[in-house]
Amino acid sequence: MTGTATRYLYLVRHGETGSEESGLTEGGRRQAVLLGQRLREIPFAVAHHGPLPRAEQTARLIGDQLQNVPLGVSEVAGDYVPYLPVRNELPAESADFFLRFLSGATAEEREHGPALARQALEMFTGPVNGEEDRHELVVTHNFLVAWLVRDAMHAPHWRWLGLNHGNAALTVIRYAPGRPASILVSNDMRHLPPELRWTGFPPEVHV
Repeated sequence: MTGTATRYLYLVRHGETGSEESGLTEGGRRQAVLLGQRLREIPFAVAHHGPLPRAEQTARLIGDQLQNVPLGVSEVAGDYVPYLPVRNELPAESADFFLRFLSGATAEEREHGPALARQALEMFTGPVNGEEDRHELVVTHNFLVAWLVRDAMHAPHWRWLGLNHGNAALTVIRYAPGRPASILVSNDMRHLPPELRWTGFPPEVHV
């Protein structure tokens, strides 16, 4: 992917939810507002969000804190399995664990997830054309954040597995012309008070 100006990609996992199918909790709404306040000085060209309620609600609450940033729903920013490895791609000590984790993926998910993941790389990564740098926000889900971080690190395709991000945490990737991608910020929760940090992680990994 070539271009003449730098893209700054801001990746956000949706706020806390009561369940995978529900909207945001009160804590999740607070997380989104606080993140929006942190981002209000960024000159975003656009904010993309996935179609599920938890991503849409998060994006709208963030957008309420921004100045005239257009919000756009995109299936590419949705919740899907981006890549399904085979056993011999995985480290021997963790292959069983990861394959069990992925065993519940449906035939449709196995077909459409990787196709959407390829579109995400085309849509969201690399430098941009023009003379001005571009700032883009993507409000999405843990899997896509992990997939794009993995790509920025030139890690193997399977390595999106095991990369986890907190609710309303911020990751920023810079794509400058003629240079490798740089992860400027990863899983950053400093805009959240302690009681709203680390949601989306099991209790034993809260720090």
